[in-house]
Amino acid sequence: MLHTFEDLEVWKRSAKLAADINIAIHNHTNYALRDQISRSAISIPSNIAEGAERDSTNNFIRFLRISKGSCAELRTQLYINQKVAQETGANNLRETPIYIQETKEILAMLQGLIQKLQKTK
Repeated sequence: MLHTFEDLEVWKRSAKLAADINIAIHNHTNYALRDQISRSAISIPSNIAEGAERDSTNNFIRFLRISKGSCAELRTQLYINQKVAQETGANNLRETPIYIQETKEILAMLQGLIQKLQKTK
């Protein structure tokens, strides 16, 4: 039974991803891309938490959808960063393929949670 957002596996994994990415990009020299990656990564668990604390299932679902958007945004930025690194020789995020895979799994988890919540409405 869900008691708090901290009980959600998708929140745990997305919070870990956000922390891992922010640690990895700490010294990234492309400040615009670094800041955008950081914001979208942080947005995923933040919106899960905010939605879980809302007083309605519809609001929770709305915030989970926002998290999905942030997750897709993050994956896009990771692909861009990967291409930039390949072209410039910079290797700021060696774990990019792992992060990309994690965004795909988190996205699937978010979709599954949305579908589960829609059935209980």
